[in-house]
Amino acid sequence: MADTLRIGLEEVVRQFDELDDPRSSINLRHPLSSVVVIALMAVLAGCGGPTAIARWAGLKKDLLLKVLALPNGIPRKDVFRRVLMTLKPGAFQACFVNWLDSLRAAAAQASGVEQPVYAVDGKTLRRSHDRSKGLGALHSVSVWASEFGLTLGQVACAEKSNEITAIPELLRLVDINGAIITIDAMGTQKDIAAQIIDGKADYLLALKGNQESLHRATVDYIEVHMENDFAGMGARRYTTTEKGHGREETRTYIQLPAPPSLPGFKLWKGLKSIGGAVSLRARFMQRCLVPFA
Repeated sequence: MADTLRIGLEEVVRQFDELDDPRSSINLRHPLSSVVVIALMAVLAGCGGPTAIARWAGLKKDLLLKVLALPNGIPRKDVFRRVLMTLKPGAFQACFVNWLDSLRAAAAQASGVEQPVYAVDGKTLRRSHDRSKGLGALHSVSVWASEFGLTLGQVACAEKSNEITAIPELLRLVDINGAIITIDAMGTQKDIAAQIIDGKADYLLALKGNQESLHRATVDYIEVHMENDFAGMGARRYTTTEKGHGREETRTYIQLPAPPSLPGFKLWKGLKSIGGAVSLRARFMQRCLVPFA
């Protein structure tokens, strides 16, 4: 895990200086980058709209006047509303992604990690539904850089089944060059694997029943060679043991070269190896003396 990095607010402002101002030039009293940065910080603090953003900015007035260009004081809620309604989402996203890229570069330099792991995962936001308006809960897919403690990108989708179309869009937003991309079984698709390889990254994809023939063939192949302890297979192993809650669990992770005989082998671009995990659990009794009066 990288050490905590301190990023100056001036650096954040600089990322949004390139935004085109969508407002009329008449009565333009507040710099766009300052308004956007205040709104961004307020949303990160949990604010949910222009009124809440303006209230937060008022509470942080002394700080904001020191660190941002605000020649006419703190903007009112109407300013935030107008900017948020007219700002082009694509332009804002481009600036935001550039900011995340700069954070990632700084974290990579501080941590010394040469091949980071980016976990792609979908989450449903609790209590984000609105039954009165017929709106379901918000589901999104994000890229999490675990070593850096940083989310590099996020795309909203209607429901979990839409992750297959959301993941390619998300990967296009993030520079994945040199990373290892991990995705659960929902994203184990040939096109996604090819996109990762074309982005000069490696992948680790979970294999389950949604790829039925490949899953079954992989399990059979591992089980057959497990009988002779993978002799001559060039297998790699890693074992962990954990104790707690009255049991001991040993996990052995096995990786070996992927055989060309697997169904659709040539269709999985860049496929080099397969693997599995074997878990053994043993329960144990704790004996103790309990004194009685």
